[in-house]
Amino acid sequence: MKLFVLAIGVHPDDVELSCSGTLINEVRKGNAVGVVDLTRGELGTRGTIETRAAEAAKAAAVMGLSARENLGMRDGFFRNDEEHQMQVIRAIRKYQPEVILANILDDRHPDHGRAGKLITESAFLAGLSKIETFDEKGEPQQRWRPKQVLHYIQDRFYEPDLVIDISDVFEQRMEAIKAYATQFHVGPASAQGTQTYISSSAFMESLVSRARLMGKRIGVEFAEGFVTQKNIGIRSLQDLVLIET
Repeated sequence: MKLFVLAIGVHPDDVELSCSGTLINEVRKGNAVGVVDLTRGELGTRGTIETRAAEAAKAAAVMGLSARENLGMRDGFFRNDEEHQMQVIRAIRKYQPEVILANILDDRHPDHGRAGKLITESAFLAGLSKIETFDEKGEPQQRWRPKQVLHYIQDRFYEPDLVIDISDVFEQRMEAIKAYATQFHVGPASAQGTQTYISSSAFMESLVSRARLMGKRIGVEFAEGFVTQKNIGIRSLQDLVLIET
């Protein structure tokens, strides 16, 4: 399945928290969008592997994804090594995305930065013809390298290189996040059980505040920010004036 955008997150809900508005934008434009989760989030304090899988499927439906799969790496213990790079390379070659949205390269959770580097290196290696991979049917995969790898901003704040307006899809974005009812504060029942850094109402409020802050950068109500290691090119100066600030 050829995708325009492939978002890769180390934990189910990373993508929803950080770039789901951007994905919904693309879906509304008629572009094929997918998500690959590296782990099942099994080390999370709240919920189980089964509930996280069900929540990820619900969020995928809310976002209108064309594909979502989980690579089953070990939460907390995966490495940026050949074995794990080959898994990511196979996924990239399977979906042949023009753009990859990836975990940030350094963050509060060490998995985020490690995954960001794993994805970045795998995206480059996926374009090398002498690295051989095979699909589910045992057929050789063609090499593929995305045009851009953008890193979505997660817990720590980074000044963005690119900001995308998500004002029109903000409520749908929040619905996708709230699909993870075991993880986040979505009602009175969320106060039950062990509380975590992300289970409070204050954390949910911070998501709204972050989106407003990003929106202020470009003069819109809500936005998502990205950083990149590669210059972003445009074809016309007209592209710079699509949003008035």
